[in-house]
Amino acid sequence: MDSAATSLSPIPVIKAMDEYELRYRANVGRGVHRLALVATQKYADAHKKIASFIGATEGQTVITKNTTEAINIVACGMEWHKGDRIVTTTLEHHSNYLPWVRLHEKHGINLSVVPPGPDGTFDLSLFEDTIDDATKLVAVSHASNVLGSVTPVNKIAALCRAHDSRLLVDGAQSVPHIPVDVKKAGCDYLCFSGHKMLGPSGTGVLWMKSPDLSPLLVGGGMISDVTADHYTESGGYMRYEAGTPPVGSCIGLGKAVDYLEGIGMDRVMNHEQALTTRMIDGLSSVKGVTVYGPPPGKNRIGVVSFTVKDLHPHEVAHILDEAAGIMVRSGEHCCIPLMHHIGADNGTVRASLHLYNNADDVEQLIVTVEEISRMV
Repeated sequence: MDSAATSLSPIPVIKAMDEYELRYRANVGRGVHRLALVATQKYADAHKKIASFIGATEGQTVITKNTTEAINIVACGMEWHKGDRIVTTTLEHHSNYLPWVRLHEKHGINLSVVPPGPDGTFDLSLFEDTIDDATKLVAVSHASNVLGSVTPVNKIAALCRAHDSRLLVDGAQSVPHIPVDVKKAGCDYLCFSGHKMLGPSGTGVLWMKSPDLSPLLVGGGMISDVTADHYTESGGYMRYEAGTPPVGSCIGLGKAVDYLEGIGMDRVMNHEQALTTRMIDGLSSVKGVTVYGPPPGKNRIGVVSFTVKDLHPHEVAHILDEAAGIMVRSGEHCCIPLMHHIGADNGTVRASLHLYNNADDVEQLIVTVEEISRMV
């Protein structure tokens, strides 16, 4: 129950990566021999699969090493000027918070932070009051990695369009669990990670509506020509993928997309929502347990944070592991401002689901937490 940190990979994903390593391991875009051609084609095919998975019929889909790198490519690739403004929220993972704080501290970019309600949901009027014509970028999480709440990004996108502002959506927790379509979301940038969606670690994705960012890195693979004192950048995703990419891992991520699409993201969402409803109901009924986040429903993913009275979250997580083999995350979840906002200064225990969890898993968690609560 720690899939919000890293999910498990199904056998087809592992086999796809093994096949690359054993049968056609070669660099991409750099050779004309048979192995290089096979690797290059399969690498390009993986890009197309990933783009299709998020409804991206246009724009550029770039492979990164994680969501953090994808967000930093946006932060470093935009052209910033004095007076520009960034709007983000208290809900954010540090990866979608610190790049904007750094721009504020080092370059004087104005930064506004919109607070959510106690359950992690937003009053849209706060965004209406905060986003203005000076706002160059709005950066929000699609789904909270602590509270499980889903942000109405399409409504925020409408506000951005009214003020000619760009919208970045951190989809690290949404893309693996609910249907996501960049056109419906209305965003300019979508960032997410492969290791949270049944794929390998070391893979992430940046989708951009227009290739309007300066590349973070320059070097081999991202140029079409070089002279003694000048270089010309190539087109397509190659422009943003300098150096040798994680070829086998990207192919594995493409296979993870195949796996999720074979099941259907609506089925994944419905399965997890049913388990989440039972988990919240069960944990909320245990004396001494506080559950954070919104109530069960469609505006929630399978991330449930809770605390047990008089016990540090690390203690609870350790007991769950040792006593029942239940593996959860504990602590601040890379969301220190949010922890202070909800009054959980020591952090929370976080149980997070994926498609491989079942009703027995949830019942075991509830029963074990109830036993722990009786100990204190």
